Amino acid sequence: MDGVGRQWTAAVPVTPRRQWLRIFLGGLGLWLATVGAIFLTGNPTLLPTLVLLGSFLVPVTFVAWAFQRRDTGEVTVSLVFGTFLAGGVLGVLASAVLESYLLRPSVLLFLGVGLIEEAAKLAALALLTRHLAAKTVRDGMILGAAVGFGFSALESAGYAFIALFTVQGLSVVQVVQTEILRGLVAPVGHGLWTAILGGVLFSASSRDHFVVGIRLLFAYLGVALLHALWDAMHVIALFLTLFLTGTRDNRVSLDGSLGEPTPTQGALMPALEGLGMAIVAVIGVVWLVALWLSAQHGSGRPSSGLRVPTGSPSRETVLRP
Repeated sequence: MDGVGRQWTAAVPVTPRRQWLRIFLGGLGLWLATVGAIFLTGNPTLLPTLVLLGSFLVPVTFVAWAFQRRDTGEVTVSLVFGTFLAGGVLGVLASAVLESYLLRPSVLLFLGVGLIEEAAKLAALALLTRHLAAKTVRDGMILGAAVGFGFSALESAGYAFIALFTVQGLSVVQVVQTEILRGLVAPVGHGLWTAILGGVLFSASSRDHFVVGIRLLFAYLGVALLHALWDAMHVIALFLTLFLTGTRDNRVSLDGSLGEPTPTQGALMPALEGLGMAIVAVIGVVWLVALWLSAQHGSGRPSSGLRVPTGSPSRETVLRP
C-alpha cells in the first residue's frame, strides 16, 4: 500500500502461448548456424554442438508445446524438465542393459526391443511421478511424452554420433542427414508411444496407488507392437518387395538392402517402407487423440487391477494438523 492508498500486487508470470514456436525457430537457427560454421571452418570442436542441438530440438519443442496443455498446477516446468532428462536417461540405460542380456538375433528381435524399451520408459515415468497428488489422463500423457521425447533425444544423439564415423573419416553430411530424418519422425515415435502409456496409467491411478490392470496391459502390448512394427518396417518392406517383384538372382546384403535391385524394386521398397511407417504413425496418433478426447469427457476411473503403492503420504496424513 503506498501513500495514496493504492495497493500493489506482484505480477504473475504468464508463459507465452507460442513459446514452443519460439523455441523451435530459435533452436533451428542455431543448428543451421552451427552447420554453416562447421563447413566454413572445419572446426571439429563444433561437432558436439551440432549433435546435441539437432537431437534435442524437436523433442524439446514438442515437450514445450505439450506443457502448455497441462491439467493441474502440479505439472511444473521443473517436473517436466526432470522427467524429460531423468526419464530419458533411465529409459535408455535400462533398455541398453536389458537388451544386451535378453535379446539375441531372431525373428522376434524387434518385438523384444519394443517390449523392453516401452517397459523401461513406463517404469521411469511411474518412478518420477509417483508423488503427484492428482493424476489426470492429460497430465499423464504430457509427462509420458516428456519421458519418451527424452529417450528419443538421447537415442538420436547416439545415432548421429555413430553416423559421424565412416570408412572415409568424419562425415558431417551424414550427421546432418541423420538428424533431419530423425527429427521429422520424432513426433510419431517414442514421445507418442509413451504419452499413450502415461495417459492410460494415470487414468486409473490415485495419490496412493498406481493401478496396473487389463487396460494398461493391453495398452503396453499395443504400444510395444507399434514400436516393433516401426523398427521392423525396413525388413518388412524388403520381404514384400521380394515377394512382389523378386527373382532368384536377388541377393540381400548384410545391411538389409537389395543387391543390384531393378528400377522397379529400387522405387517400390522405399515406398512400401514409408507407407508402412505412415500407417503405424496414423494408428498411434488416432489412439492418442481418442485418449485425449475421452479424458475431456470425464470418463470414469477403472479400479480393478494390481494396486501398487506410490509411497506418497496418504490424504489423511497430509490433512492432519
